[in-house]
Amino acid sequence: MSELVTGEAVTLELRPAKLPSRALAVLLDLVAVGLVYTVVTIVLVISTASLDEAAQFALSIAAFILVLVGAPIAAETLSHGRSLGKMACGLRVVRDDGGPIRFRHALVRGAVGVVEILMTFGVVACIASLVSARGRRIGDVVAGTLVVRERVPVGRTAFVPPPPPWLSGRFAELDLSAVPDGLWLAVRQYLTRMGQLDPQVGWAMAERLASDVAACTGTAAPHDVPPAAYLAAVVQERQVREARRTFGIGAAAGGPGVPGGPGSFGAPVRPQAPVAVPYPPAAVPLPPPLPVPVVEAVPQDPAAEQRPSGGFAPPA
Repeated sequence: MSELVTGEAVTLELRPAKLPSRALAVLLDLVAVGLVYTVVTIVLVISTASLDEAAQFALSIAAFILVLVGAPIAAETLSHGRSLGKMACGLRVVRDDGGPIRFRHALVRGAVGVVEILMTFGVVACIASLVSARGRRIGDVVAGTLVVRERVPVGRTAFVPPPPPWLSGRFAELDLSAVPDGLWLAVRQYLTRMGQLDPQVGWAMAERLASDVAACTGTAAPHDVPPAAYLAAVVQERQVREARRTFGIGAAAGGPGVPGGPGSFGAPVRPQAPVAVPYPPAAVPLPPPLPVPVVEAVPQDPAAEQRPSGGFAPPA
């Protein structure tokens, strides 16, 4: 990433394009321009068949300059630094101060590009781009331009699990101003990935992070709270305070005054469904087993055992 300072003392973070993406963009531009030049050449040959050789040669030179040199310059000027290949690769040509290029920048880049790209088959441009710290070729150095990545892949935001409901608001009196941003980032990364860690390793990491947070706040972590739950509750308290500063003094996380919370913009307050807590609950004693009823054996009549199965009883 490259940091540029504009004339208004504003720092811009730009990602210079690397050689593979730039080479692919140039290749796509050359293919498109080559197809157009082929079509124009065929049309000129057919339409100028009755002219002499000098006129045909002059027209061919003019077509070469207009198509292979003028077309890329016009495309970069009209699109503010985005040719067809650069649009496909997500690149853009900007000035050294981060602003859009103009016709003179595109003209210098195109004129130098004829020598370092077309006449040398891109060898000079590749060497210059590899030597430069920001991947600039000679045309960029002369014109004062830079090719940057316009499309940057954005990773998915990891979900920070909420703390148990009985911990919400318990740490409202903590002083979180002394906790550095690096520690907050480490806590968030642990909370988002604690389900992927080994239980023993995750527990040790949570204890270390909880002790660091407690040292910065000046208040020891409670012993009756698991360290992972303590970290989640402290992170939620920080988010609540940021929401208060952003949306108003009376705003709270999920409360009135926060967009999307109960009572915001006249929305009725509705009971919220219980949130599944990812932390292991405390051991709950199981109810005692139900007594099994004992069925007493009914004594049978000895005379009944001597009766035949047909139901006939012999006379006494």
